[in-house]
Amino acid sequence: MSGRDASPGTRPGIASRLSVQRWVHLILAVFVLIVCAGGLVGGLVQSRISDRTTDLVDRIQPARSSSFQLQNALLEQETGVRGFALTGDATFLRPYEEGMRDESLRLARVRALVGDEQPFADDLDRIAAAAREWRGQHAEPLIAAVRRDGPASESSAPIRQSKDEFDTLRRLYKAQQAHLDAARDVARADLGTARTTRDRVFIALVVGFLAAVVALGLLLHRMVGRPLSRLAAASDTVRSGAFRNRIEVGGPSDVRAVAAAVEDMRRRIVGELADSQEREQLLAEQAQELRRSNAELEQFAYVASHDLQEPLRKVASFCRLLEKRCAQSLDDRARQYIDYAVDGATRMQVLIDDLLAFSRVGRVHDKWKPVGLDRTLDRALADLALVVEESGATVVRESPLPEVNGDATALSMVWQNLIGNAVKFRRPDVPCRITVGCVREGEDWHFCVSDNGIGIAPEFAQKVFVIFQRLHGRDEYEGTGIGLALCRKIVEVHGGRIWLDEESLEGTRIRFTLPVSPAAPARSAAEHPLADSAAGQVGHG
Repeated sequence: MSGRDASPGTRPGIASRLSVQRWVHLILAVFVLIVCAGGLVGGLVQSRISDRTTDLVDRIQPARSSSFQLQNALLEQETGVRGFALTGDATFLRPYEEGMRDESLRLARVRALVGDEQPFADDLDRIAAAAREWRGQHAEPLIAAVRRDGPASESSAPIRQSKDEFDTLRRLYKAQQAHLDAARDVARADLGTARTTRDRVFIALVVGFLAAVVALGLLLHRMVGRPLSRLAAASDTVRSGAFRNRIEVGGPSDVRAVAAAVEDMRRRIVGELADSQEREQLLAEQAQELRRSNAELEQFAYVASHDLQEPLRKVASFCRLLEKRCAQSLDDRARQYIDYAVDGATRMQVLIDDLLAFSRVGRVHDKWKPVGLDRTLDRALADLALVVEESGATVVRESPLPEVNGDATALSMVWQNLIGNAVKFRRPDVPCRITVGCVREGEDWHFCVSDNGIGIAPEFAQKVFVIFQRLHGRDEYEGTGIGLALCRKIVEVHGGRIWLDEESLEGTRIRFTLPVSPAAPARSAAEHPLADSAAGQVGHG
């Protein structure tokens, strides 16, 4: 949508109908036209310069040079004839004969260069005719007379007449040179004019190109840059939290389309924000209700751990007193019933204690502190000392355990339940051996507690971590079925996870992870400073 459209019934102008891509193509087309026009004008000017340069260098200048050589050939002829007339020496006729050959060559060369262009062609015709006339009427008769009568003097009439006639040839040659010089000067002037025109055209093209760049840049900024800047500013305003501000931007069609899409997104965000605020209010109310419910549950746990256990103890105690006082009159069936009542009360007390411990896990996080897991394992082994000693179990630490952030009592309970289960579910005919290992994997410590006991079938890998789930009857193994569920809750509260290794070939292997303390060095547990000593072993029995 665009806030700059005139009205819903009016069509946008051509400037608004064009997209950014069309504007860019239009501006590039104008640039191409300017460059092509400049190239065409520059090519025409350069062609003119090339023509004038070719005319001057390839025609006029060679024609002048060949004309000078033609003059030298004629002078050689006149000098040879005069020397032979004065001395009678036949060697003077050699320059005369060579001059005639050079004259023919130079005449042909100059004629090839000037062609039929006037007045150069007429000048050559007059020079050629005057040279033939001088040779026919003066040079050849003078040579024949000297051969017949001998040398003549400088002042003799034939020699003077030959010289006068050759001076006419000189004048014709000077006229030809004057015409060639004039043509050279004209060509140079035209070349200079063409170069001046070229320079002016080049300057005009540069100025025009720069003006076009500025004009087109301003046009691009006005038609494309400004709408994009307004769209960016409106988007930043909405992003800063002013979700109620509408986004209305004009400009090219695709910019207006993007603005419409952003405006639609803003409306959806406003709607979802309102829904989110309602949900937050509802969650706040539910959280308040949950806190109240938790407080009541804590009160119930206290009552369950304190008030409910007292009647259970009374039931067990009075059952025993009844058994002692009425021992003479009770038969075996009555004694069995009393044992059932005492056992039920005792198991109820244990169950209440376990439920209380389970409910307290993770209640208080602000008292967490760095805990050395070696110390928590030692504490658990101390609590299990009698059980471990009676079973003859051996607990082996493969490496020193690290330090993590958490609740020392809860972490001790993890070790106590895992090692206690390993001892409880041992094989009677095999010495019990329990191994505790730890390695670092990225940002987690990976722990492993394995034993050589009866093991757990893979299909029960998830069931064993559910509260009150038991795989054996109470007549086989005692317990409430809450131990592994308690371990799972403690580990997850501390940011880790726990699972049964289904690939274990012997006994049971429980694995769990705990996050590395932020201040912990980047090394594995095997690189602990205490690792230079032998792996710790705790043996009982």
